[in-house]
Amino acid sequence: MPHPTQVALVTGASRGIGAATAVELARRGAHVVLLARTQGGLEETDDAIQAVGGTATLLPIDLTDGPALDPLGPTLLERFGRLDILVHNAGALGRLTPTPHILPKDWDAAIGVNLAAAWRLIRTCGPLLLAAPAGRAVFVTSHVARAHRGYWGAYAAAKAGMEALVLTWVDETRNDRIRINLFDPGPTRTRMRVEAMPGEDPATLPTPEAIAPYLADACLPTEMRHGALITPGLARC
Repeated sequence: MPHPTQVALVTGASRGIGAATAVELARRGAHVVLLARTQGGLEETDDAIQAVGGTATLLPIDLTDGPALDPLGPTLLERFGRLDILVHNAGALGRLTPTPHILPKDWDAAIGVNLAAAWRLIRTCGPLLLAAPAGRAVFVTSHVARAHRGYWGAYAAAKAGMEALVLTWVDETRNDRIRINLFDPGPTRTRMRVEAMPGEDPATLPTPEAIAPYLADACLPTEMRHGALITPGLARC
C-alpha cells in the first residue's frame, strides 16, 4: 500500500477506549495500526474504522510477549515509512486483593501490560516518533497510580511505574519535536471498570466513545503540552 500521510499505533484496540480511540483517529485521517491479543476484537474495530471511511492494519500480539514487541518499530518503518502517533491504552487490572495476597500471575500480568510493555514500546517506537514531523505519544493511566487505594496494589504499582518511566522520557526529550503526555480518562464504561466495580451502574459513566475525542486531541500536531496529565473533565451522566 502507498505510505499514508500519518500512522498511529493503538494498543488495547480490540475494545473499550482503545477501540474508540482507534476509530476516532481513523476518522481524522490516520492509518491506524491496531494491536491487541484477540483477532476477533481487532476485526470488529477494523469494521468500525471502515464504516467511517478509514483504514487499519491488524496486529494480534500479546503485550506480555516481549520478543514479539521488540521488532515492531523496524517493521512499521519498513511497511509504512513512519510512525506519527503512539497510544498505549492497553491495561491489565489483575485481581483486587490485599497486597500480601497478590498472586504472581496477577502481578506479572499487571506489570507486563502496563509497565513493561510501555518500556518496550518506547524502546522500539521511540526513534520513529522522534523522527516524525510531529510525533505524539500518549500513555493511558489511572488516578490509582497516585491515590494509593487499598486492594489495588498490582495495578497501582504498574501504573505508577509507567508514569515514572514516561515522565523520565519526557525530561529526556524536552529539546525535541515529540510531545509525550499521560491521559487519565477517569471512570469509564469499560469491561475493566465492571471487573473492578461490579456493583456500579455502568449507565452513570461516560462511554469510551465520549472519551475518545479527548484522547485523539492529544495526538494532534497542535498539541504542545509535554509531560502533562490530561483528563477529559467529563462529569458522570
